[in-house]
Amino acid sequence: MRTGRRQRRVRRAAVVTALAVLVLLALVLSLCLGQKTYSPGEVLQVVLGESVPGASFVVGELRLPRACLAVVVGLSFGLAGSAFQTLLRNPLASPDIIGVTEGASAAAAIAIVSFGLSGLTVSGLAVGAGLAVALTMYLVAYRRGTAAGTRLILVGIGIAAMMQSVIAWQLERATNTQILQALRWLTGSLNGARWQEVVPVTAALLVLGTVVLLQARRLEISHLGDDAASALGVRVERLRLLTVVAAVGLVCVATAAAGPIAFLAFLSGPIASRVVGPHGSVLVPAALVGALLTLVADFAGQHAFGTRLPVGVVTGILGAPYLLYLIVRINRVGGTS
Repeated sequence: MRTGRRQRRVRRAAVVTALAVLVLLALVLSLCLGQKTYSPGEVLQVVLGESVPGASFVVGELRLPRACLAVVVGLSFGLAGSAFQTLLRNPLASPDIIGVTEGASAAAAIAIVSFGLSGLTVSGLAVGAGLAVALTMYLVAYRRGTAAGTRLILVGIGIAAMMQSVIAWQLERATNTQILQALRWLTGSLNGARWQEVVPVTAALLVLGTVVLLQARRLEISHLGDDAASALGVRVERLRLLTVVAAVGLVCVATAAAGPIAFLAFLSGPIASRVVGPHGSVLVPAALVGALLTLVADFAGQHAFGTRLPVGVVTGILGAPYLLYLIVRINRVGGTS
């Protein structure tokens, strides 16, 4: 048994290290490559604050904020998505499936189309709306002293459908200019990334991400079921509320900075589970997978299709088939059990 535990720890450490190295490699490549290629040495000079003709602007002002935003947004979505899926014991229980990101998106669409707002005001309203949707979802699902995972998922899917209708209504009545502005926000994009957007996401990740990670052990115990977890000393409802609030905060702040990047939170946890194995927490691996997916998808969207595609379009191409596969697999399991 001790040998098995040691092997699992070694495997987990190796996977986390490999994912961190891949994230770093993808970050370096995104800074070096593009319409104009710069050497790693030139990039390092720019990062250290030295003046390099051409590179100081392209790398320092355009690529570096974009790449850093991709990393912190990916970490936030990956960590929050895995926390939801672990807490509710369902791979469909992702913030971008159960209505949280749709609530933020609907608020942004209303702000842009109905009130002509832009910038930080839209972002602030998106954060508030995402939190409000999560609170509504929790209150509606709350029955007899608990908010069971299945009820949360079903209520969230229903709220997501309502928010999608609101978004469609807003786009239907928008002008051409408003449609372009709203779609750029709604698809999930890192275009025009600035340091002003990186800072709040990083701050939220440090604070709320720490809260989520501190619950890792309790989240794993909760996999045994509410009754078993309670018998082992886990205050299930407190754990559920604390995790939901922290994870929703991460998603809302990240969505406000980069838009609702499709399926990013949904994909990160299952991919991390596959590479790490069935035992132990996948929160950290999922966060790293989220960062890697964001960097790779954004780079592919900029350079691999002959035209520039927002990062959310690329992740949507990856995530939609997996969602269909997962639904079919769950239906087959349910039908035979």
